Amino acid sequence: MTAGSSILAPCLSFVAGISSVSSLLDIRSLVPNRQRNKNSGFVPFAPKVKRSRVLSGSHTRRNLSPCFIRIYCVASDAVETALHVAVIGSGGREHALCDSIAQSPLCNKLFAIPGNAGIRACARVVENIQSHETEKIVEFCKQNKVNFVVVGPETPLVEGLVDKLTEAGIAAFGPHSRAALLEGSKVWMKQFLKKWKIPTARYECFRSSQLAKSYVEKQQFPLVIKANGLAAGKGVIIAEDKTTADQAIVSMLDETVFGSASTEIVIEEYLKGEELSFFALVDGLTVVPFGSAQDHKRAFEQDLGPNTGGMGAYSPSPLCTEALENEIIQTILNPTVQGMMKEGRPYRGILYCGLMLTKDGPKVLEYNVRFGDPECQVICPRLKSDLLQVLYKVATGRTKDLKIEWNDNLWSLVVIMASQGYPGAYKKGTVIQHLEEASKIKGVKIYHSGTDLSPTGEWIATGGRVLGITGIGHSIQQARDKAYAAIEQIQWPQGFYRKDIGWKCLNLETGSR
Repeated sequence: MTAGSSILAPCLSFVAGISSVSSLLDIRSLVPNRQRNKNSGFVPFAPKVKRSRVLSGSHTRRNLSPCFIRIYCVASDAVETALHVAVIGSGGREHALCDSIAQSPLCNKLFAIPGNAGIRACARVVENIQSHETEKIVEFCKQNKVNFVVVGPETPLVEGLVDKLTEAGIAAFGPHSRAALLEGSKVWMKQFLKKWKIPTARYECFRSSQLAKSYVEKQQFPLVIKANGLAAGKGVIIAEDKTTADQAIVSMLDETVFGSASTEIVIEEYLKGEELSFFALVDGLTVVPFGSAQDHKRAFEQDLGPNTGGMGAYSPSPLCTEALENEIIQTILNPTVQGMMKEGRPYRGILYCGLMLTKDGPKVLEYNVRFGDPECQVICPRLKSDLLQVLYKVATGRTKDLKIEWNDNLWSLVVIMASQGYPGAYKKGTVIQHLEEASKIKGVKIYHSGTDLSPTGEWIATGGRVLGITGIGHSIQQARDKAYAAIEQIQWPQGFYRKDIGWKCLNLETGSR
């Protein structure tokens, strides 16, 4: 055995079972960073994994094996180089990302694939390619010399878009498909949490409706029933009684209401407490906090009605104290990132952790492997740092000097305007008036998620969630007032919105609802 193979021996068990090691890890070179070939395309995220380092309040993994690991990605050595950027997706999240990225001096060209009508104000919209058309996206990026891609939705990540872009030599922000399984499969995610002793709700998994209903008979209510796969934020049912639980089980497993996403389900205990969305940037090893938010999932006021993709959100969350942030990082995010590394699924990108703050501490409800929607619409307006530079550094493993700066004392709150009937059936093509007047209110941003322009130049609704009206102010009340003042300017009889977004936060401030 050669000296080189002897050094690599501890690494071999680490990568055992990886179907395509070359697309994830480079353990072929033990040359120090300063001696590496700058044209190799392999960017080390740490000189040695064992070495401890702290980045802007981040928390470092310690005593990991093997000692030399490199995450495969495509990068330029100079962040200062002007970038041709493509943002993948068509919703309000992508509008917020494009709006912020377009303001960066590093942005030379900006494409949105497929984008939407509202995004045309800040990017070139490529309507003829959809976000799931991986090969077409890669080919477009090659032809248009795109050298950095930001992937918005979860489906392209789970289906391997970042893998394909990486193979084509194009840097991309977001996890590879193996790591995206954290969101792609709730069953896998729950088993992962259990294996690495990360706090979460008790659960069982089922493929048989008969076995699932038998299990439910012995449980206390309410229960939470989740489709295993991606269901556009609608695959979660909170069952208050056995009848509702049985109906959810049958609709998912027998009637496959969510298609292949519900061929397997998770039934878990209902956790009591306050929900919190916590975001972190991850380079494979290091966790860098990236803000907090709270969203409103139910369709109607008083948190009633069916679950939706989100009817509003605000940031930051007053629940997220410095002590709580440290606890989340130490007990949840650090073990998650370390566990993913040990399983040969190194995670790079944004990690969105949906948490329940229980009397026993924070517990994981879900992981999302992308920016939330509508959380992204309240995170971006508060950011002082150059978003493009931040995302590019994370994507290319250059987090050593990464510092996140926020605009001091700024709050943001977004109210989603949706088509009547959402999240069920809704009518398309209804006219929305006076958006221009609403957008002129100081401290207001309007993000489009389901709009188009008619042949006569009128804004029309084309989706379920249609607009995100974001207010920005020096208090949650001021941000809320601005958002609702803008909504009052908009005329759209066929739309609806919740009038109580932010009530939990205001309740904390005033002591009463």
